Amino acid sequence: MATLLGCESPCTRGKRRNYSSNIITKFTATKITGQGFSRGTQLPGGLLQERDKRAKWNGIPTLLQKLYESSHPNSDLSHAHTFLKLLLSQLSVEAMSFVTEDRKTAQESTFPNTYTFDLFGGVDLLVEILMRPTLTMQKKKPKMNDDLVKDCLSVLYNCCICTEGVTKSLAARDDFVLFLFTLMTNKKTFLQTATLIEDILGVKKEMIQLEGIPNLSGLVQSFDQQQLANFCRILSVTISEPDVGNDDKHTLLAKNAQQKRNASPSRAEVNQVTLLSIPGFIERLCKLATRKVSEATGANFLQELEDWYTWLDNALVLDALMQMATEEPEQSSTESSDESSLATSPLRHRLPQSMKIVHEIMYKVEVLYVLCVLLMGRQRNQVHKMLAEFRLIPGLNNLFDKLIWRKYTVSNHVVHGQNENCDCSPEISFKIQFLRLLQSFSDHHENKYLLLNSQELNELSAISMKANIPEVEALVNTDRSLVCDGKKGLLTRLLTVMKREPPDSSFRFWQARAVESFLRGATSYADQMFLLKRGLLEHILFCIIDSGCTSRDVLQSYFDLLGELMKFNIDAFKRFNKYVNTPEKFQMFLTQINSSLVDSNMLVRCIVLSLDRFESQTEDVKVVEVLSECCLLSYMARVENRLSFLFRLVNIINVQTLTQENVSCLNTSLVILMLARRKAKLPFYLNALREKEYAEKYPGCLLNNFHNLLRFWQRHYLNKDKDSTCLENSSCIPFSYWKETVSVLLGSDRTSLCAIASYIDEPFMDLDRDLLED
Repeated sequence: MATLLGCESPCTRGKRRNYSSNIITKFTATKITGQGFSRGTQLPGGLLQERDKRAKWNGIPTLLQKLYESSHPNSDLSHAHTFLKLLLSQLSVEAMSFVTEDRKTAQESTFPNTYTFDLFGGVDLLVEILMRPTLTMQKKKPKMNDDLVKDCLSVLYNCCICTEGVTKSLAARDDFVLFLFTLMTNKKTFLQTATLIEDILGVKKEMIQLEGIPNLSGLVQSFDQQQLANFCRILSVTISEPDVGNDDKHTLLAKNAQQKRNASPSRAEVNQVTLLSIPGFIERLCKLATRKVSEATGANFLQELEDWYTWLDNALVLDALMQMATEEPEQSSTESSDESSLATSPLRHRLPQSMKIVHEIMYKVEVLYVLCVLLMGRQRNQVHKMLAEFRLIPGLNNLFDKLIWRKYTVSNHVVHGQNENCDCSPEISFKIQFLRLLQSFSDHHENKYLLLNSQELNELSAISMKANIPEVEALVNTDRSLVCDGKKGLLTRLLTVMKREPPDSSFRFWQARAVESFLRGATSYADQMFLLKRGLLEHILFCIIDSGCTSRDVLQSYFDLLGELMKFNIDAFKRFNKYVNTPEKFQMFLTQINSSLVDSNMLVRCIVLSLDRFESQTEDVKVVEVLSECCLLSYMARVENRLSFLFRLVNIINVQTLTQENVSCLNTSLVILMLARRKAKLPFYLNALREKEYAEKYPGCLLNNFHNLLRFWQRHYLNKDKDSTCLENSSCIPFSYWKETVSVLLGSDRTSLCAIASYIDEPFMDLDRDLLED
């Protein structure tokens, strides 16, 4: 809340100090001693009026005094409401200017009305008025006028967005925060309440515990679908792990230490469990996510829109709305009358339909976000089962052409992380959340085959039969009644739009991540061939080599996808060689790989593993032919090139800088050494690292760093909570061999030719001895 050091806003302090210094002195003394005025409205009315004009208070202290006097317990609040409306009219103007003037912060703008309102105790008075029914001893609680409640909430929200400190002060009052949830049972005050709660929870130091909300289950079950969608905006704050905000905190070293300190489930995890225990909650979210625009309208739709847009604090929504209303529609002739009506009616008739679409899109963004977070939580399997049962994927497939990707939206925004705020337009936010959901749904889960339709599942079976390999168990167990309908499944539709995206579009990043998640896990030849037959490999190579794409995020996602698509697949390497058919193209491909090994190391790992597999299949004529002709395999077959990758992979990371993003470099270096160990060439590789150190004139640094990295690897991956199946599935190397190789490399016997210690001269041993000490 505003401090009592002055009646001016932070930017105007000092200009009017002489006019009100006596009043401010009294306020300050009250704060220190606790004696004297407890609120500004206790000042004599004559004094307030005298000082009002010179201090430019615009009559707010006087109105507050009248509001206070007319809002005593058991009084008729109709008079109080009259004064509140006068205050609201002044404060709303400032709130509107805050929203429309590029969202200026309190430090950049002057908002004397809201500041003065808070300074003279207005915020505390409104909280007191709102909570008064909870303080009565009567069994039957007195009911406040809905319009009065709405106006109280409106004023509080205006103060929150215009005056620094008000939101944090309200957030510190747990009793008020929990009380606000009880106001959500009234549909007339729901939107104002939800907006204020969202603002408060966004700054609250400690995440609220949903189980502390009185009758949460009954509250949620009482919501209609529109209310539930808006409630998802609040839920997103309560179920997401807070961003740490500091890059150092994102290191694996820091994360592991934090996990040791906080062994019990986080508040976000507890809140996720609470939500999943509410009967029908996930089913209703699935219906919201998959309903058509024509199903979203109700009798009070226009009134709801009016309220809803009044409370939107993102001007981009309105910009998008007007753009959609005026642009030429791009629907195809096959669309339903619901969406194609935009094309046939004049602007004045099209506008409401455009508003309906934006309205529904904004709802779906929130719903998809909540589902996505739940899919990544500890209850993932439970959530997966429910999403399949309630046919989320077929429903989204039916919406794909008519709503999700009904038109192509330019997106050159930066790639946002999971918890980052995004000022994208509703269309862009919707597409990104949709792609995130697909990624979370497919990643290492057998339900990924629900992204296909029955014909496409049959195609996978036919591919396996032709190759004389057994069908994947997850494919056999897929419930055909839960897969996609229509001529194309969701994965195929995604591939189609993926190929049409501009080179640097950030959608490419999320599209590639979603497709890659379908391939992740145990390598499936049939899955790879399904995508290869649809030209995915050629599309990826075009983007890497020929499109001029410069986005590191997009290139990384394509390297990762290419690695999953080609791994152990001789047909993929043959297709690669057909596309990369000139030395110039191959050199460009290598340049892109070498420009950032953190981004491309998963592809390097794929090539190394595939080469090792193919070299053991020399009885196969097709394999021998590709081995002899493929420029990529020939390049990696040269030991000096593998050593070059190993040197750089070990050199670009250390224990203090290891993150979830670059730890793959450590695992790729381990893969190279494990394969060398299988062929009894581990001493050769370790000696090459030693020679590299001396050639670069920093003896011991490379090997000591690698030794420390492997010590960390043991602590990280041998933790009982870590899932090692990802390493095993992605490499087809048993995790026991990973552990054994690391133990051998960390051996203390300096006579062992497979121990790193044997290759570090005594004077340079253990340069970072205390690096991992707790």
